Amino acid sequence: MTKGDNGIENVVNVRAQSATPRLGAWRFVTTFGTISLLADFVYEGARSITGPLLASFGATALVVGVITGIGEAAALGLRLLSGPLTDRTRRFWTWTIAGYALTIVTVPVLGIAGTLWVAGTLVIAERVGKAVRSPAKDTLLSHATAVTGRGRGFAVHEALDQVGAVVGPLTVAAVLAATGDDYGPALGVLAIPGVGALALLAWLALKVPQPERYETPRARTSPASTLEAGDAPAVHSPLPGAFWAYCAFTATTMVGFSTFGVLSFHMVTRGILSAAAVPLIYAAAMGADAVAALASGWAYDRVGPKTLAALPVISAAIPAVAFGDQTWLVVCGALLWGAAVGIQESTLRAVVADLVAPARRATAYGVFAAGLGVATAAGGALTGWLYEESRPALVTAVVLIQAAAIVVALATSRLRRRATQ
Repeated sequence: MTKGDNGIENVVNVRAQSATPRLGAWRFVTTFGTISLLADFVYEGARSITGPLLASFGATALVVGVITGIGEAAALGLRLLSGPLTDRTRRFWTWTIAGYALTIVTVPVLGIAGTLWVAGTLVIAERVGKAVRSPAKDTLLSHATAVTGRGRGFAVHEALDQVGAVVGPLTVAAVLAATGDDYGPALGVLAIPGVGALALLAWLALKVPQPERYETPRARTSPASTLEAGDAPAVHSPLPGAFWAYCAFTATTMVGFSTFGVLSFHMVTRGILSAAAVPLIYAAAMGADAVAALASGWAYDRVGPKTLAALPVISAAIPAVAFGDQTWLVVCGALLWGAAVGIQESTLRAVVADLVAPARRATAYGVFAAGLGVATAAGGALTGWLYEESRPALVTAVVLIQAAAIVVALATSRLRRRATQ
């Protein structure tokens, strides 16, 4: 951490005088959701044009793939470092602010990059920012969701987040159309929501310097939250067995999950939709993401982990519908894909908070995200290869993988029950 970062943390600590947070838990969640909305406005807007931007510097498809691949690997893999470091330093706000700042600064600068290597470095740096902040951010959010309900809190955050994921690319597209495809203004305009995100984040850190005060035994409202009753405070204590079993379930279901890249490839190459229509389908999928996040989050708080059975079921249905030859079927498949992503980005994160004690939660989020990233990469490669070989074989393989995920989920449920005995 830099001297400036320590200064931020010191200011935050000075404000940590009262025994209870100065904001209600729901206001904390919705404010954090608004911060994520503004940040998604920035980086999803930039990511929507990363390919053509790099191509404007002479990058080949291979170079674009390598740069973006390294970026995504960094965004997930580096959490194995940032998670444990966050738990050790206990500087959750510092890590969160530093990660958001790195993303928000690199995006507008990307618009004035003069060479391919500079642009490529900035693309990767933006993803590193996500790795820096995510374990700390999710841990901060998890404390408030102990009051609101794990599922509902993470679901509302994800729904707000997705608003930015839709508005950002649409704004960039509008600026490009108005300026004759000038990337400078298109990326420069993203500095505006970026400044707003940082200002709101600093305000929230000063208002609630210690969100862990939300998390008292009386505040835990999720059906699974009793797992935390015997939480050990040791930062170096091992992660619970139920957590590792849960990681096995999520990894299994993601290995059988089709990526939107494969879905959009099918849409265009089969002549079902034009390339220009694909972003509209993606935006609709993000809308389904938000709705599914809210629905699964509310269900999780009412009936518990049984809600997650919907994820392998939806994932198994996606290739059977999305890889058809009729437009309405393909659109339905894309909406199912968005719904599955909504569950992944909200309820899956909520369960981690119920399985792991606060002292080790940032580490758990880092491990969880890294495992999810590896499984997602494997799933993308598998479904892409099977698509080229045989669409019926793809459907069959995905159904079998998702059936295996349900078996793993049943084993995970047994471990959870033992943990509460």
